[in-house]
Amino acid sequence: MSFSDLFDSEFKQRNKGHFSAIVRVALADGKFAPEEKAFLDKLALRLEISPAEYAEILENPLKYPINPPYLHEQRIERLFDLARMVHVDHHLGDAQDLLLRKIGLALGFTPENVDYIIEKAMILVDEKVDLDTFVSEMLKHS
Repeated sequence: MSFSDLFDSEFKQRNKGHFSAIVRVALADGKFAPEEKAFLDKLALRLEISPAEYAEILENPLKYPINPPYLHEQRIERLFDLARMVHVDHHLGDAQDLLLRKIGLALGFTPENVDYIIEKAMILVDEKVDLDTFVSEMLKHS
């Protein structure tokens, strides 16, 4: 396996893990709202999740555990990836904040600060900051 194949494989696995995390959070109440399902359909295309992988993840999202990072900075980096995915084009409307709050809790942010963390993350994502700026700003305020 070449280095580029390894990179592609790791990138695809990470995308499947992120997608699975979002599916798990969206399924937390036992079902998808129509706007959540439409969002997942669109997100799967953007993440290059094949139809077979999509069906497999919907059937068993636990196959790819969320595994919240141990270090706070790594949690912020994961939040950056997931917030950008959820925020892609405001497709979820008001459900976006609820989904991100659930993701924040799943990543290990506390109920006491998750609302602030998500609000700050969304402001930074709206500003289209890069990862380094996102992490730096989030560490200042968390």
